[in-house]
Amino acid sequence: MSRRIRLFAFDFQGPAHLSAGLWRHPEDQGSRYKDVRYWTEYAKMLEEARFDGVFFADNAGYHDIYEGSAAGALADAAQLPANDPSLVISAMAAATEHLGFGLTGSTTYEHPYALARKFATLDHLTDGRIGWNLVTSYAGSAARNLGNGLLTPHDERYDVAAEHLEVCYKLWEDSWEDGAVVRDAERGMWADPSRVHDIDHRGKYFTVPGFALCEPSPQRTPVLFQAGGSSKGRALAAAHAEGVFVNSLSKTSLRRQVDALRTEAAAFGRDPRSLRVLQMLNVVVAPTDAQAHAKHEEYRKLVSYAGAMARYSGWTALDMSRFDPDVPLRHVKTDAGQTMVDLFSKLDPDKEWTPRDIAAFIGIGGSGPTIVGSPQTVADELQSWIDEADIDGFNLGHAVKYRDIADFAELVVPELQRREVMWTEYEGRTLREKLHGPGTVRLPADHPARKTGRTQLAAAI
Repeated sequence: MSRRIRLFAFDFQGPAHLSAGLWRHPEDQGSRYKDVRYWTEYAKMLEEARFDGVFFADNAGYHDIYEGSAAGALADAAQLPANDPSLVISAMAAATEHLGFGLTGSTTYEHPYALARKFATLDHLTDGRIGWNLVTSYAGSAARNLGNGLLTPHDERYDVAAEHLEVCYKLWEDSWEDGAVVRDAERGMWADPSRVHDIDHRGKYFTVPGFALCEPSPQRTPVLFQAGGSSKGRALAAAHAEGVFVNSLSKTSLRRQVDALRTEAAAFGRDPRSLRVLQMLNVVVAPTDAQAHAKHEEYRKLVSYAGAMARYSGWTALDMSRFDPDVPLRHVKTDAGQTMVDLFSKLDPDKEWTPRDIAAFIGIGGSGPTIVGSPQTVADELQSWIDEADIDGFNLGHAVKYRDIADFAELVVPELQRREVMWTEYEGRTLREKLHGPGTVRLPADHPARKTGRTQLAAAI
């Protein structure tokens, strides 16, 4: 029997995410993205279906590569407009008791001192249900609007990320001792000053001499997610991530990725099985296979070529308007989304993908594979990915906002529960416990965050 499937809904704080043109579907609810009641209803639905959490993608910039402007992205709501997802999580947490929340934060454009405060605050307000998806940000528009105008080279962005993490770890794990908050009314002491410490960090990219603004939250360090596909990204994930988002169109290829990732984690002194690997996936489900394929065909007719190319151009830093839609896209090098170029360049040695092929594929749910079928067919395929690729779960996207996830909750979840591969009741209260089991509220001892400064000293005593 397959192990329990970890399941996250993959979403975006805007009218549309990865699917191109599907916002035009009459049942799409993307127009409600500004309504907090939409997000609380969504959270309740996910919790009733026993999802582990909702994961919010985010982008510090916008897609402005296609045809040299953001017009294509604006026209198709290609991750535009984009609200700040951190501001709705408190409302969603108040409407639920167990649902976890993954939030994207950029190590390139968010200072570690401010980011550490934000995530500690959210971890308090969610009672330990928050996770951080660490990204290094690839968009030139982000560099222009948030940086110095120049995109930091790919590999150096990961060097910055490594030091960013070091600062955050010191703030979350070392700055306030356990028991620093005494709340002693008789002595007039909320926190014991002798138990709160400056971190005195002076590095290549950051100088942070002081102590954390927030007292320790339930998890201290939020659950750490990472999705880098390059060698530098994989190394960062192997060294630090608890949840790793991956994307492969074949189980065989994915198994190779997972094996390599776990081997690299072991080389860093970590338990390789402690990494929860989540494949990006889309599901189009209906009561029968025939109905599901009819629904999928209905979706395909709505796919926007320009919208898909606006997204792909942004992901790869290639202006796809310069390529003939029906001429194969040759393998190219880019300092932005090399993983997205390689995904199609290496997918099938017998096929050379044209821009039109790529648009048709990513138009429904982005670059992840799409499963189409009845609840039984979908459940069979999900279990097959778990067993053959040695993954732990899925980051579930959608074509039609709200409807596709609701259909999955109504039709597929009961089938997975019947097969005893998806829980019927939550175990543990924090997000880390959902990934690793009850009692695992803090990071394990083999994690680098527990080996810095005062934390390492306390462990040795």
